[in-house]
Amino acid sequence: MRVLHAVTLHSTTHAFGGPVRVALNLSQGLRERGHDARLTALADGFQRPLPEEVEGVPARLHQACRVLPLGFSGLTSPSLLAGAHRLVRWADVVHVHLARDLVTLPVALAALRAGRPLVLQTHGMVDPSERLSARLLDAVAVRRVLRGAAAVLHLTPHELRDLHAVVGGAGLDRAVHLVNGVPAPPEGPAPQGPPRILYAARLQARKRPVDLVDAAPAILARHPEATFVVAGPDEGELAAVRRRIDELGVAGKVSCPGPLTGTRMAEELRRAHVYVLPSVDEPFPMSVLEAMAVGTPVVVTGSNGLARDVDRAGAGRVVTGPDGIAPAVLDLLEPSVRRSASAAARKLTAEVFSMDAVLGTLLDVYERAYAGSQA
Repeated sequence: MRVLHAVTLHSTTHAFGGPVRVALNLSQGLRERGHDARLTALADGFQRPLPEEVEGVPARLHQACRVLPLGFSGLTSPSLLAGAHRLVRWADVVHVHLARDLVTLPVALAALRAGRPLVLQTHGMVDPSERLSARLLDAVAVRRVLRGAAAVLHLTPHELRDLHAVVGGAGLDRAVHLVNGVPAPPEGPAPQGPPRILYAARLQARKRPVDLVDAAPAILARHPEATFVVAGPDEGELAAVRRRIDELGVAGKVSCPGPLTGTRMAEELRRAHVYVLPSVDEPFPMSVLEAMAVGTPVVVTGSNGLARDVDRAGAGRVVTGPDGIAPAVLDLLEPSVRRSASAAARKLTAEVFSMDAVLGTLLDVYERAYAGSQA
């Protein structure tokens, strides 16, 4: 089967985060099973000529061009817009990681016009909004593609409710629950040396990276040799993180290395004793799944979409607010507690969030979508 995955942006800073990781994981898994999966996206930060593959996945990338002052939603490419119709006609199924933007919406509309089966996955990015730009896009395109898709994938009941609200009275007839999956890495040794606590996500207000810095003094009081890594592309919070580091006098203990490549991310996750993501209303963070897959216990907030799974499995700790981060990390740094949480984390990802299970469901969705288009 020929499958085209469309996602908004692939950049050297990995600024678009989880949706790109999901698209690549799925494409790699499909290719391992003999399917021809390819990727299309905008590109930013690369020298020309643009890469023709991403982590082994053939890719049609287009240089990002900003046309509106609307963050990711203001990016597009004339060549992508001009070639979308031809690109989707190659595919048996078009899988769009949908956002309100000028990349994924045009590809989804092109698939509908070409009569190609369309599978949408929104990653929590399409929710009710009062912003004028969002309401205009909903009226012009978003509701049309949601109603016309062969399947709309959702991560959580909350995301499904949001999608129903965006679509309005007609509702969604073809919604399918699909979790994110992670490849199972080989088991490695436990991290050595002093405690190392990692945050690796966008430095954005909702992600709350400053909360980890605020927890550092209490952790250092018990483990003065501990170090902290606050990594990720800056989306407005780096200055606040650095300011708080200086105010607390922990500059020698907290490093901010910036965005991590895929290889560096994997290395940091394996080196970390605990992974902390203090973000609120996080739908389904890939970084948390990736941490647990390598056996790194996690600390998340109660509004995280993975909180219930983490808590039930004992794969880390769930906190109700910033004050809970330091006690949770200190608990997980106890050797016996960490060993137990590490084993639980690997077991959880292997049994519930494995790529085999995710791809089994997804291929069934693809096959039904393709069969429906041939009827």
